[in-house]
Amino acid sequence: MASITVLKEALWFVLPAYFANASPVIFGGGAPIDCGRTWRDGRPIFGSNKTIRGFAAGILVGTLVGILQGRPLSGFLLALGAMIGDLTGSFLKRRLGLKPGQQAPILDQLGFLLFALVLTLPVERPSTNVVLAAVLITPLAHVASNAVAVVLGLKRGL
Repeated sequence: MASITVLKEALWFVLPAYFANASPVIFGGGAPIDCGRTWRDGRPIFGSNKTIRGFAAGILVGTLVGILQGRPLSGFLLALGAMIGDLTGSFLKRRLGLKPGQQAPILDQLGFLLFALVLTLPVERPSTNVVLAAVLITPLAHVASNAVAVVLGLKRGL
């Protein structure tokens, strides 16, 4: 029974980051956040799928989830961290020569979460078990949410 409680606590804790990470798929589009510029390797900095609107929507939606939870500052930090983590993942994927939308499993599934946790830990410290549970369940939640997005026509592939 204790493990179910830890899983619930983990989901509750990271919920703003999950919503932030999913929001650009729904609300994104428009101008790329890198304005089409390239890095010194000649590749896009982030790629065309990372947009100003998607980044802002992620922060806004994640923050709103935090407000609804009664954790506005944590919600904002989790959302901001998730968006920075996602951008960092895209930057690294471009350096590796991966195209926008191309999968990099660990980077895609955990990068946003790790940045979200790092930004939030100074103001809210979950137990080690909650953090470990979040790290373990996030890849499954990520795959499940991507499958739903594909079925709904919001994404092209897993």
